[in-house]
Amino acid sequence: MNRRDDILLVDGYNVIGAWPVLEKLKEYALEEARDKLLDMLADYQGFTGMQVYVVFDAHQVPGLGATYRHHKLMIVYTKEKETADECIERLCSELFVRRRNIYVATSDLVEQHVAFGKGALRVSARELLIDINQNRKNIEQSLREDKPGKRNSVDGIVSLEVRSKLEKLRRGEK
Repeated sequence: MNRRDDILLVDGYNVIGAWPVLEKLKEYALEEARDKLLDMLADYQGFTGMQVYVVFDAHQVPGLGATYRHHKLMIVYTKEKETADECIERLCSELFVRRRNIYVATSDLVEQHVAFGKGALRVSARELLIDINQNRKNIEQSLREDKPGKRNSVDGIVSLEVRSKLEKLRRGEK
């Protein structure tokens, strides 16, 4: 589906509402649903090499908007009176470069068509979840396979705690 220099733009709240596990979680803990989405996308970004932007609507909240990094993801809160859809359209235009694909993950059909018109490729929230789950299975499978010469020989002697710390470093966490 992608190359390492491709970009994935995710409509954060749309995806949370479309993925059953996050939809249930957001009913009583929206912040936890956001964090779980970001963790899943960080793993996906780490495996695929794509640059992932997650856009959250903040159009009902006064302010200038904000962009920051989290797990090497680019997190964007929209500006006052700007919707996530408008922000994604703007990012499609700003990030467009030949030989790089931009994917927009949303289940909003209007947004999918607008993104397609800007040269981006459409990915439904459901398709993204399927791809993330498949990548997770591929990672688990490769970890289970014990191929001589293919695995890091240190892996078997490093404790789970050390491996966890190394994984956090890989993700850019402190």
